[in-house]
Amino acid sequence: MPSAYSPALIAASLAFTLAAAPAPAATPNPVLYLTSTENYSANGKNWVRYRFDVFNKEQYPADMFTAAPTLPPCGLNTNSARTWVDIFDATGKRLYGFCALGSPDDLGRLWFALEEGVVPPSWIYIELNDRQANTKYKSNFADTVM
Repeated sequence: MPSAYSPALIAASLAFTLAAAPAPAATPNPVLYLTSTENYSANGKNWVRYRFDVFNKEQYPADMFTAAPTLPPCGLNTNSARTWVDIFDATGKRLYGFCALGSPDDLGRLWFALEEGVVPPSWIYIELNDRQANTKYKSNFADTVM
């Protein structure tokens, strides 16, 4: 007489359970786009600030941007965020970075600046570096011209 808990029945039950369970949502790569440019003066120089937003910022969990005092500091900031954001030109040269964003909404306020008269790179991208999960998320290339 076969057991009610035969290996075949257990395997079939497990397969059904796994198929019915929703897959965990994967964290997407950021979708970056230019929102505006802004001329301003600081320290006796004229600058152009290039402002960007991440279209899918609401798909990032808030805990990615919490303070992470157990991770290495950002300069003197010992309470920097778990996830840092760096801006690169198309060749991979780092232009600027953010290490203290407090929420996914802050991904809508990314920027870098160049002195007025300096030709900006044609394309830039960002990387989100989740230092706790040891995972990087690279964006698309975004234009720097409106």
